[in-house]
Amino acid sequence: MRRLGHHRLHGKTGGVGTKGMVAKLSIGVIVLLICTLSLLFSANIGGNREPARPSKINVDELWESADSGGWRPSSAPRSDWPPPTKETNGYLRVRCNGGLNQQRSAICNAVLAARIMNATLVLPELDANSFWHDDSGFQGIYDVEHFIETLKYDVKIVGKIPDAHKNGKTKKIKAFQIRPPRDAPIEWYLTTALKAMKEHSAIYLTPFSHRLAEEIDNPEYQRLRCRVNYHALRFKPHIMKLSESIVDKLRSQGHFMSIHLRFEMDMLAFAGCFDIFNPEEQKILRKYRKENFAEKRLIYNERRAIGKCPLTPEEVGLILRAMRFDNSTRIYLAAGELFGGERFMKPFRTLFPRLDNHSSVDPSEELSANSQGLIGSAVDYMVCLLSDIFMPTYDGPSNFANNLLGHRLYYGFRTTIRPDRKALAPIFIAREKGKTAGFEEAVRRVMLKTNFGGPHKRVSPESFYTNSWPECFCQMNPKKSSDKCPPDNVIEILDSRLGSVGDPDSTSQANSTDTGLER
Repeated sequence: MRRLGHHRLHGKTGGVGTKGMVAKLSIGVIVLLICTLSLLFSANIGGNREPARPSKINVDELWESADSGGWRPSSAPRSDWPPPTKETNGYLRVRCNGGLNQQRSAICNAVLAARIMNATLVLPELDANSFWHDDSGFQGIYDVEHFIETLKYDVKIVGKIPDAHKNGKTKKIKAFQIRPPRDAPIEWYLTTALKAMKEHSAIYLTPFSHRLAEEIDNPEYQRLRCRVNYHALRFKPHIMKLSESIVDKLRSQGHFMSIHLRFEMDMLAFAGCFDIFNPEEQKILRKYRKENFAEKRLIYNERRAIGKCPLTPEEVGLILRAMRFDNSTRIYLAAGELFGGERFMKPFRTLFPRLDNHSSVDPSEELSANSQGLIGSAVDYMVCLLSDIFMPTYDGPSNFANNLLGHRLYYGFRTTIRPDRKALAPIFIAREKGKTAGFEEAVRRVMLKTNFGGPHKRVSPESFYTNSWPECFCQMNPKKSSDKCPPDNVIEILDSRLGSVGDPDSTSQANSTDTGLER
């Protein structure tokens, strides 16, 4: 600055330099002002902006729902959505394979596929798969009448394919079987599947798990998935009553947390995380993996380092303790049989002794007989949905955890704790090597990066069923018209549209299909 001042006192050159410097400073000030205004503007207009993350973990606040940012759930149509037409292109049968929650996603896809093809959906079949050994079927798990009634504005649903009557003769319609490609685009349903349906009057898609692309550039189609998942798919009354009874008992003593402890044989074998077990247990896991999963070279240390191993029960307890949950915290465990037995549970139980599962809270005969089947899974699902806090320990390929995360988001941004296993792995590995200094603070820094169940942008590989924001949400005071909440009387509007189709029997036919459910 002294040199600049010296030039300013001497002649023309200094004058030109001064003018140049003033000009540069002026431009700099203008640029700085523009940047500041831009930041302020973007902060104010961010209709899709996620709420700010907390600077520290407050356990008392975690027992309440997360910050909604002005959003609320809404899967009602927001544009022209005509009811099903009287004439359809044929019948759609599907066989939903996998466990309860994989089947749940498949049912949502089946309804959407029927809507896309203007088809009549036959009540979905649930696979009595080799893992569950459960043949409860759709009728044994879900409230069929509620399912049909809730979706009457979207698709026609029947219990079975009716016989065809032509020229005084009755003929059974046999559905043409097709194996749909995985994550098939809408175009496949509008071409290959629809062509076969028109030719044969009915098609049978099997297996039907992950057979429709999740990311679809049509918000109304995505909202239909939400209507199925969060409104139409309701468990049968006795399952709901049993679940609510367990929740009431748990909540009678205050808040409670649910944890999906995915430390079971199938998941450990899938992940290839064997080294923490004794030789006999490793032999069992390797045999299970060989019989059920594709051959692949898996190295435990590598898998662990990148967060591909399920958290151990002890690691779960250490995370909660680092977050400042105390040993009076009541925890409901949703899990099958934990592999390795009590020696893995003992450290967790020492940290948090108030542990329960559905059998310990309600040792009823029904749950005792079905604790590992679809009914037990359905009860676990409802208790976890209604819990104050939900924590999945392995939300990678876990349909149970992923569907619950999405349902709790839709259920009012209920608090979830999602450990980042990849970020936590080096901290736990260092602890095992004796480096315990600063352990809890390191865990807290990782956990602070979670949104604890608030609205957040869906980024691959996060599933639509895990995060249906923003398609299935709206804002009370929107910045964008597309985020505006639909009118409160949307049901009346849809009712009037359904009546205007001119098919007075459509609703009564849908509601009476339960008479044809027994095959």
